[in-house]
Amino acid sequence: MAVKNSNAALPEIKPIEMVDIPLHVVGDSPLIVHAWSEKAKRMMLDAQMGKKAGTKKEPKNPTEDFIRSLYWLTPVPTEYTIEGFNAAIAQGARFGFPITALKQSAISAAYRMGWVKDKASLRGAFFLDANGPDGQNADLFEIKGSAPVSREDMVRIGMGTADIRYRGQFDPWHADIILRYNKNGQYNLENLLNILNAGGAVCGIGEWRPEKDGRFGMYHIETVSE
Repeated sequence: MAVKNSNAALPEIKPIEMVDIPLHVVGDSPLIVHAWSEKAKRMMLDAQMGKKAGTKKEPKNPTEDFIRSLYWLTPVPTEYTIEGFNAAIAQGARFGFPITALKQSAISAAYRMGWVKDKASLRGAFFLDANGPDGQNADLFEIKGSAPVSREDMVRIGMGTADIRYRGQFDPWHADIILRYNKNGQYNLENLLNILNAGGAVCGIGEWRPEKDGRFGMYHIETVSE
């Protein structure tokens, strides 16, 4: 009886070769941010722990809501006032946004476009890193191009109830990130750039993005020549 060659059916398996590609993210529509503030997280935790909230509702402070909506890469002003915010800007305040949002938008877009059968297959195919000047705040990429401004929006919060939200907006905006992928993997660089660009056009990031019936947070990717 002939013995089959066990290696005959094996595909060619190449070694993993991870490479880093610098990319430039260019905003195509304003970016609206809404970070979870420490105050909001504390209120949520208190509710989950069964702690009763005070009977008196705190008055809304639009400036404080705006300042707390931002992802600060530099210290947050100790005073939630326009004067405190302007002083922070004058001292070189920097702001960011979660780097995972870019990857999630790309994966979601690829699935919506029918390019992948499931989202899980793309999660390990590429990684995005923040390209910060000091290596800190690795979870946030820096938003460049303009200082944030406060915007006022009416939002629905369920059961027919409306609320006024004050959040930060960047327009124009751009960012620098790092794409890390396996050069010998299933997806080549052109594939991944197309997926990332689809994320910016189909899904977007931030509040009121295309994925959430809006037109904000859209972007496209440009390669950076070395």
